[in-house]
Amino acid sequence: MNDRPPAPGGLALVQSLVNSMDLETRSDLLSTAEGRAAFGLAAHEVEAARALRRALRTACLAHAGIHPRGRSVADLDALLAGAPLRIAVGPGGEAALRPATAPGTLLSRIAEAIAAASADGTWNRLKACEAEDCHWAFYDRSPAGRGRWCSMSACGARAKMRAYRARLMDGGGAPL
Repeated sequence: MNDRPPAPGGLALVQSLVNSMDLETRSDLLSTAEGRAAFGLAAHEVEAARALRRALRTACLAHAGIHPRGRSVADLDALLAGAPLRIAVGPGGEAALRPATAPGTLLSRIAEAIAAASADGTWNRLKACEAEDCHWAFYDRSPAGRGRWCSMSACGARAKMRAYRARLMDGGGAPL
């Protein structure tokens, strides 16, 4: 689906979790033992991971300027409030948020990634494709940070073709 390189650092985990559900094919990676293992999840943790995934997708949509009715980034805020994190101080005196337990839960690893990405200014560049049948998470590397689609060759091309056809139907352009 996405022809872009993965998000940097810990955002790759966030991107992978959001993209573990393909809206177009309705396939859910968390429904498989292999998919759960990729995120270090036990079967009883899947519903919580799905709620986290939905909340993360909503935040990625918000980064793209899309605010779906009935969904709010407040859901992610509430979930992250339960993330067990601690401040870890490294040998050089640098401080960073880290999961409070080892190995960290998926929620705490996601919270750690978001905290680090917020600190370095990359969190808002993790977006969801604006195509309603896609919403695939992608990292926007464009200089202006105004990317709209996961792939220009797929979702972007379809959106531009729809806009072109709409202009033709409205009399705004003549066919070639």
